Amino acid sequence: MVKISFKKLIKQNIPRWMVLMIDCYIVINTFILAYFIRFNFELTFDVSKLKFQLPLVLLVALVSFISIGSYKGAIRHTSFKDAVNISLASILILIFLSMFVFLNRNYGILVNFTIPISILTIHFLLNMLALIVLRHIFKEFYKLLTEEVKVNKRVLIYGAGEAGILTYLVLKQDKESGVDIEGFVDDDKRKANIKIHGLKVFDSNNINKLFIKNNKIEEIILSIQKIKPVRLLEITNELSKLGVKIKIVPPASTWINGDLNIKQIKNLKIEDLLGRASIEICNSILKNEFSSKVVLITGAAGSIGSEIAKQISNFKYKHLVLVDQAESDLYNLQQYFINKNTERITVLVADVRNSNRMETIFKQYQPQLIFHAAAYKHVPLMEKSPYEAVNVNVSGTKNIADLAIKHKVEKFVMISTDKAVNPTNVMGATKRIAEMYINTLNLQGITKFMTTRFGNVLGSNGSVIHLFKAQIEQGGPLTVTHKEITRYFMTIPEACSLVLEAATIGTGGEIFVFDMGESIKIYDLALNMIHLSGFKFPDDIDIKIIGLRPGEKIYEELLANGEHIGKTHHEKIMIANIIPLDRAIIKQNIEELCKINFELNYTATVKKMKEIVPEFISNNSIYEGLDIEKLKNE
Repeated sequence: MVKISFKKLIKQNIPRWMVLMIDCYIVINTFILAYFIRFNFELTFDVSKLKFQLPLVLLVALVSFISIGSYKGAIRHTSFKDAVNISLASILILIFLSMFVFLNRNYGILVNFTIPISILTIHFLLNMLALIVLRHIFKEFYKLLTEEVKVNKRVLIYGAGEAGILTYLVLKQDKESGVDIEGFVDDDKRKANIKIHGLKVFDSNNINKLFIKNNKIEEIILSIQKIKPVRLLEITNELSKLGVKIKIVPPASTWINGDLNIKQIKNLKIEDLLGRASIEICNSILKNEFSSKVVLITGAAGSIGSEIAKQISNFKYKHLVLVDQAESDLYNLQQYFINKNTERITVLVADVRNSNRMETIFKQYQPQLIFHAAAYKHVPLMEKSPYEAVNVNVSGTKNIADLAIKHKVEKFVMISTDKAVNPTNVMGATKRIAEMYINTLNLQGITKFMTTRFGNVLGSNGSVIHLFKAQIEQGGPLTVTHKEITRYFMTIPEACSLVLEAATIGTGGEIFVFDMGESIKIYDLALNMIHLSGFKFPDDIDIKIIGLRPGEKIYEELLANGEHIGKTHHEKIMIANIIPLDRAIIKQNIEELCKINFELNYTATVKKMKEIVPEFISNNSIYEGLDIEKLKNE
């Protein structure tokens, strides 16, 4: 209660008349001090004259302060303007006193007012110094009394480059940051033990639990811009074992107006480790590509389809037609566009397997560009349901592609997957068959067919990130199918941006392969997620190796046997130089596959798929026997 009352008391402004009196008192004392300074602090001057001079100095000070109004400012909010006012008042005091000295010397008006000019000058300087400095001292003292006592966090900045130094400056300038920066950490041995802004740069190899304990480090801020995700993952894996909080500085491309804001320094999430590279897309080319065009997107409610729709909605398209059979997700996407007041968008519940239904949509809207993202993608589920995989991924794709030719669509872009490369499962094989069919259709009409192929995307419904998060919430364990299993990762916006750019540069017949960077070990991913969630491995949450699922690979590939890479103008988009296929044979095989599929004989269906895709070798699957039988026959 006493503390609260005290805070209320000191928060009240000092009365203006009191400030005026204090200022006048200071002026009188500085006048006396000026005499002592002038005469080397010896009483060799006529002290009796002060009793005549001090009342006049007081009068001059009152007039000057009242004229300028320097006493009116709130002392606890002293600013540059207050300093200017005090300077003006001090100058006015000097002028008035100098006038009296001048009048006394020339006219003898005031006999006892003989003051050396040197004293007036010293008095002026003392006034400036005392009045301004004392105000600032009071201001700081007021802060100490009113602010809560804060115990600042002791932090290290990982990265002694430009980004790290900028992070240091931003933190130092922000009075509310609540951190004490203890130094920098860097992998570069040449920077070890040098000082930047007075802070030591530590060798990253020396940052261990003992160092953290001795220096009482609570937080490490990662501030490295040009770094590979794999290296960032390694750094995080080491730091997360030290029991400190890890934060990260976002990519420079996301800084507000090109400047880093302290609020952008955030807690590290696993997504930050797997897709930090920015994507530079030529917007002018895209604008021209989609300008005044009718665009149809199948599988529009899915992770990829919905993001493509959102990105295209930023262009001046003529009409955007979104098709999917997933009613709830499609409704959510519709609400997203309604809330954004996006016009010229039609949302349709429809199934790509139904050729009659899709025919009516093509006739009504006459699409010029198609992004075919509709597909079944979950490997274990499709391994148990080959019928559905073939029906959607092969037959559905064939329906849309045939309609594209019939209705003279300009471009058809199919979204494929790295699992189509040397497939070991039903899902991957169906996507490869769809790729083969698409590639044979080019030059059959005006439609330019192309395929985009990439790996896993972060944030999708089937992402391992979602699985691990759910398992952590349940207390673990995290399940990993194999300790050595690796996967390529890309963010959804990044993947879709590359899809759109590939669509603009495609001339027909290409399989565009995206640069996914380096593959990531899922086991390391699980370890990092445990640490970043504030838990210890294996004490709090363990990792359980459950064995490969049916059809699952340990390593994913981006190129099939016989394919080679060709470059495009975009560093992250490449072209797979594919082996030419016979359209008639492929079409006949697919028609036979679809016919067999309707017999619901899964073994017969998968056997036919292996005939179409010779490199389809089942792994950890009930269909491995078909490969053995094939080898015997050969």
